[in-house]
Amino acid sequence: MLRYPSLRAPLDILFLVCCIVLTADVLGPEIWGSGKTKDYPLWFWAGQQVLQGKNLYPSDPSIYFEFIYPPLPAVLLAIPSYFGKLPLYTCLSLLNAAAWWMTGQFSNAMTGSGRIPGPWLYALPGFATVSFVFDMFDLGQPNLVLLAMMLYGFWLLQHERPWMAGSMFALATAIKVFPVAVLPYLLWRRQWAAAASMVIFVGIFLFVVPAPVRGFQHNITELKTWYQGMVGTSSEKGFGQRDEQNWSWVNQSIIAVTHRLTRPVNYDQDDPSKPPHFMNLVDLDFKTANLIVIALSLLIGLGYIAVMPPRARRTPRSDAEELGILFCLMTVASPLARQYYFMWLVFPMTILIHRAAYDPRTAVRAGTWAVLAVAGLLMCLSFPIFPNDLQAYGNNLAATAVMAGGLVWHILHPPLDAKLPEAVANALSPTSGELKPDIRA
Repeated sequence: MLRYPSLRAPLDILFLVCCIVLTADVLGPEIWGSGKTKDYPLWFWAGQQVLQGKNLYPSDPSIYFEFIYPPLPAVLLAIPSYFGKLPLYTCLSLLNAAAWWMTGQFSNAMTGSGRIPGPWLYALPGFATVSFVFDMFDLGQPNLVLLAMMLYGFWLLQHERPWMAGSMFALATAIKVFPVAVLPYLLWRRQWAAAASMVIFVGIFLFVVPAPVRGFQHNITELKTWYQGMVGTSSEKGFGQRDEQNWSWVNQSIIAVTHRLTRPVNYDQDDPSKPPHFMNLVDLDFKTANLIVIALSLLIGLGYIAVMPPRARRTPRSDAEELGILFCLMTVASPLARQYYFMWLVFPMTILIHRAAYDPRTAVRAGTWAVLAVAGLLMCLSFPIFPNDLQAYGNNLAATAVMAGGLVWHILHPPLDAKLPEAVANALSPTSGELKPDIRA
């Protein structure tokens, strides 16, 4: 299924036109306006800091960080930054365009349905998530590129290239830490080579790759400062370097929503001009709220393990659904899950669309479309016409839970012909159900 865009396919032309328009949104203000805003100037600043040998972080971890990522992304940004802002912004836009195309390719290739969808069905997840893609281009955030890396990693894993797969997981983790959540899954599924590769390459990307550019000791010092300022901080005010966002409505992670529901936290704290607003159902202290988060996370993790089929009953279909749930969990398990993080739902959405189109059971197809409709309506509540209160209560988190629930149902209730391992199912005749003559015992 993996292919390049074709100028003979109308939907591929539409994709290319969209990429041109989205790239123009990035480059236009820089060429003809007052300059592109959002995160783009920050990426250029980080690249220039590396080129000039300056520090990425203040010496005091308690001081506000301009750049909140590990040093590796800044080193990578330094290469196009050397040529100026326009080459950097163009490079980032091209990366997003390539990641958008490959995300659609990998998502449809790994649904386990064994079917090649028609062009409109193939493009449906892209249409449904186009607002997230716009955010990726407009903000300059790397989440779409990270999603493509993770999907590529699992595609490599399915094609028995675990060391290369682990390196993809490691690169995504070294750029933005939350993909590290894939490591426990690899260990549980006994993907030892992929897990070892991921650990080794995380070390290479964090310690070895930046060293020739930043200096080994300088890089170690910056990693320590970054860890203390980003990972090692947590209090009632917040965590990391963006206290005003951590507990506010913009964050729909499990951690943030749980704290908003259990503590008197002002969910409009990102805008000091607004009066405080609260949504807590109970009044608990910070420590107790954290214990609830831990308990919920354990219950969700144990529930995920419980629905994962044992090795003997795994099929391509169940593997796809299992990975779809994993992508749901990685999205909401991140401490900070802003609106654009939910771009990662495109993969579980694609799996459900394939189930809704190709499941042999009529009632199941209708029910799966209903699940997708409910999830889609919940996600639409993020549009600016609706109050921010709905996001404070976690509309995208709820949509994620609905999709994950649909995937859980499909794992537990596969169609009859999908209950057998792939080798046995392929040995059965599609017409009579008898063994083909050329299949040996």
